[in-house]
Amino acid sequence: MTMEETVTMEEIMTMEEIIDFVESLEGALAVRPGPGDGSPEISWGDTFFFYAPDGVMPQATQPFATIVTKNQPGDERSRLDRPDTFRVNMAAGKEAFIDWTGHAPREPATDDDPGVTDAVIAHPVYGSVGWLAVVNPGPRTDAAVRELLRDAHHLARARHERRTGSTTSGR
Repeated sequence: MTMEETVTMEEIMTMEEIIDFVESLEGALAVRPGPGDGSPEISWGDTFFFYAPDGVMPQATQPFATIVTKNQPGDERSRLDRPDTFRVNMAAGKEAFIDWTGHAPREPATDDDPGVTDAVIAHPVYGSVGWLAVVNPGPRTDAAVRELLRDAHHLARARHERRTGSTTSGR
């Protein structure tokens, strides 16, 4: 029996739970592209998380985490076209990446199945720059996803503070 067969929809973290969690982090901004906002259609339905203490989406900054709801060009092996399937992606940083994968981001990876659910894996496209991913987070990865999102937020805040020369309190 595969993990996909044993994890029920009730056990999977929902996209809304993840979005609410990230939005509770100081200075986090969730951007949800959709029709009429000028965003490319491929991004509609996805969510992008930025550190933006002013509440305005940064123009020259990458998100620190994303939720994607469909296959992206070059990433069909994740099989996000399955019903009720999404992937949360996190800019985890080198240390967390090594802790979870056992190798540095730029080192050759094992051939993980990018469509496996409820498992922390190297991002199938951006793993080489330290991103981790989880398809349909569930009971095995709920706590890890929250920790990795907090860490990605912390790293994004630190980058923002270095760029702007500002500091914020708390973690």
